[in-house]
Amino acid sequence: MPSFKIDLSTAVVFVATAPEPKMANKKTGERALDRETGASLSTVGLLVSDEGEGNLYQVTVPETGYPEGLTPGMPVRVVGLKARDWENEFNGQKRHGISFRAVAITPAA
Repeated sequence: MPSFKIDLSTAVVFVATAPEPKMANKKTGERALDRETGASLSTVGLLVSDEGEGNLYQVTVPETGYPEGLTPGMPVRVVGLKARDWENEFNGQKRHGISFRAVAITPAA
């Protein structure tokens, strides 16, 4: 499926929730891995404020793409943010949504 770049050049971005390991299988505890690099993936909650509107996004980022110590309220910059729509079927129910992925998250200067 195609992904779409998200322009954050005029946005202010804050950490809403600290990074947490993204799981491929919650029952077995298997971590989700980046298919290209093999890096473990994490999910970070980000509050993005732009043009008078604020939104909370759960963003997947490689563990190698953010520093230790990201805490709620910290202003950050997001590198390579993309959105991708998804759809799956589980137990006979179709589900769909939009997933967000970033190359890196760094503290704002």
